[in-house]
Amino acid sequence: MSIEFLDQIVRRQKLGEPCGVASVCSSHPFVLKAAMERAVRTGTPVLVESTCNQVNQYGGYTGMTPADFATYIANLAGQIGLAPDKVLLGGDHLGPSVWQDEPAESAMQKSLELVQATIRAGYIKIHLDASMKLGDDDPRLPLDVELSAQRAAVLAAAAEHAHASLGAAPAPRYVIGTEVPVPGGAQVHEDRLQVTAVENVLRTIEVTQAAFTRLKLGSAWERVQAVVVQPGVEFGDDFVLDYQPQAAADLVRFIGTQPKMVFEAHSTDYQTRASLHHLIRDHFAILKVGPALTFALREAVFGLAWMEDELFPASERSGLQAVLEQAMLRNPRHWQKYYHGSLQELAFARKYSLSDRSRYYWSDFQVQAAFSRLLANLSARPLPLALLSQFAPDQLPRIREGSLENNPEAILLDRIDLILEDYQMEPSINQK
Repeated sequence: MSIEFLDQIVRRQKLGEPCGVASVCSSHPFVLKAAMERAVRTGTPVLVESTCNQVNQYGGYTGMTPADFATYIANLAGQIGLAPDKVLLGGDHLGPSVWQDEPAESAMQKSLELVQATIRAGYIKIHLDASMKLGDDDPRLPLDVELSAQRAAVLAAAAEHAHASLGAAPAPRYVIGTEVPVPGGAQVHEDRLQVTAVENVLRTIEVTQAAFTRLKLGSAWERVQAVVVQPGVEFGDDFVLDYQPQAAADLVRFIGTQPKMVFEAHSTDYQTRASLHHLIRDHFAILKVGPALTFALREAVFGLAWMEDELFPASERSGLQAVLEQAMLRNPRHWQKYYHGSLQELAFARKYSLSDRSRYYWSDFQVQAAFSRLLANLSARPLPLALLSQFAPDQLPRIREGSLENNPEAILLDRIDLILEDYQMEPSINQK
C-alpha cells in the first residue's frame, strides 16, 4: 500500500538515511501526468495534495469536491497505467482558512465537514491547519497557540470519526504545524526570512499533543508524522530565497530528538537540486512543490507557441499567449495581490512571474481551446530540429537519440519532469 511508503520514509530518516518525497500540489493534468509517469518509471508512489482553497465540499476554485478530485486522480492514473496503490492523496492546510471571516462556530463546522469529506474520498495524508484567526477572535491579539492546537485536535477527531466508518481503510497520517510561507508564494519581495525557532516547534508539538490527549486521540497522535516549520525557503514574483543549511542547524538537531517525526517544507519551488538534497538530508522529508511545475509547463507552452509562429500563417495560429493574457485581464483576481508596478511591469509578470499566477487560467474555456489548437497544429509532423534547438534545447538531445518522442505533448511532459527529477534522491529505474 502507498501509505507504507510514508511510514518507510519516516523510519529510514530516523535511521539516518536521506530519503524524501515531493508533494505535488497541482491539479493540472500535464503536471499530474508527468508526476505519475515518473512514478511508473521509478516504481515509487506519487504524492498528490490539494489545498482547502483548491478543493473543498463546495468545489473550491477547481470546482471539485474531495470525491471529485480523488476520481480525477484515479482516472489519470488509470490512463497512464499507474497502479492505485501507488497513488497517495493528501490534504494541505485543511482547516478554516477558506472561512476565516466567519465566526468560529460556522468556520469550524465547515472545516470539520471538509476534513471528513477528504477522509471519505480516500485522502490519507492530512495537514491540520487551524492557525488563522476567525471572525470572532480578537483582532488585536495573535491567535493563542493553545486555541489553534485545540481546533486542530477537533479536526483530527472528525477525521478519526470519518475513518472509523470506512472499515479496513488505512488510518490517516497527520502533519501539524503552521509556520509556513504564504500558499502560492509571497505577495511582496523578501530578502530574508526568519527560520522557525526550536522553542516554537517544541511548543507546537507539546500543546498539540496535549490537545489530542484531552480528546482521547492517543492513537491518532501516534500517526502524526511531520511538523511544518519555516526552514528559510521562499519564492515570490521576482525572487527565490535558497535554503541555507547553517541557518536551520538548530532545527535539524532538534528533530533528531523526535523519534517519530520529520519536517515538512512548503514552498520549495525553484530551489536548486543541491538545496533540495540538503533539505532532505536535514530531515525535511516532505517537500511541497507546485508553481515551479506549472511555471515549467508555461515555459514549454510558450516555446511551442514560438515554434508555431515560425511554422504557420497568422490565420492558422492558436494565439495562445494573447488568449492567456486576455483571460488574465478579464479576471484579475488571481494575480492582482501578487504583481505590482507599472503597466509594463504587470504585463511582464503576467507572463513570466515566478509566482506563476497564470496557472489559474489554464482551465479557462478560451485558453483551453487555444491550447488544443496549438497541440493539434504542432502534432501534424515532427518539429524541425532547428526550432527544437532554439525553443526546446533540453529536449533536443533526447529527441535525437530516440529516447523522447518528437511531439509537443512529450516535450511538455519532459520539461515538467526535469523539475521533478531534482527532487529524486534515489535513482530512477530508467535514468535519462
